[in-house]
Amino acid sequence: MGNKVRIRIKRTTLLSRMKEVLKKKGVFYIFKNTIKRLFSYYYFKIFKSHRKFKLQGKNYSYFCNIYNATWKNERAVEISISNELIKKYKNKKVLEVGNVLSHYSPVTHDILDKYEKSKGIINKDIVDFKPSKKYDLIISISTLEHVGFDEKPKDKNKIMLAVKNLKKMLAKNGEILITVPTGYNPYLDKILKKNKIKFTKKYCLKRISKDNKWVEVKWQEIKNSKYNKPFLNANGLFIGIIKK
Repeated sequence: MGNKVRIRIKRTTLLSRMKEVLKKKGVFYIFKNTIKRLFSYYYFKIFKSHRKFKLQGKNYSYFCNIYNATWKNERAVEISISNELIKKYKNKKVLEVGNVLSHYSPVTHDILDKYEKSKGIINKDIVDFKPSKKYDLIISISTLEHVGFDEKPKDKNKIMLAVKNLKKMLAKNGEILITVPTGYNPYLDKILKKNKIKFTKKYCLKRISKDNKWVEVKWQEIKNSKYNKPFLNANGLFIGIIKK
């Protein structure tokens, strides 16, 4: 899909969310929250944008964007890692499961998202999607933890079905990148602890400070981490790679 379509997706989804907040909380809330977020954003850009985090010996810059206040949560590391991998698959067939990256920059890959309505997004359930082509890269940024958990009725087996279907979509020598927070979905935590998903490679990042510093750690250090405790949002991030 072209850049014009992706820009339209970004604008449409952002506008719809603003309208929803306006309806629920009013103009004054939006004004106050906008001023507060702008101050926080520029403070980070001026004083902390030089910071790096390390994963497998490679230095990454923290991703900073005013949308979703990425400098305060796991998006700061997830998006940097994902963008770096996508560069390796330029001009290849790429699928993103869960509409995340188009909120931050124009993208040209396919997007599968069951709930987010916008032109260009494929609104199919991850377990039912049967594309006519195979993908060289499939990425899922903090999406898998919602599958079967933030749905009615809950289905603790749906995550495994979703991963199984993702593998079917993968081309020969293809790669799947999955990032998920630990401590959010107990079904997924149990799956990871029992090693039910056979990842080719597994990495873990742990949040160590209120100002959102992350360090690479062993699985044992995040397997029991809590969501929203001690810091808001994810405190442990699992990164899994599946290669075909």
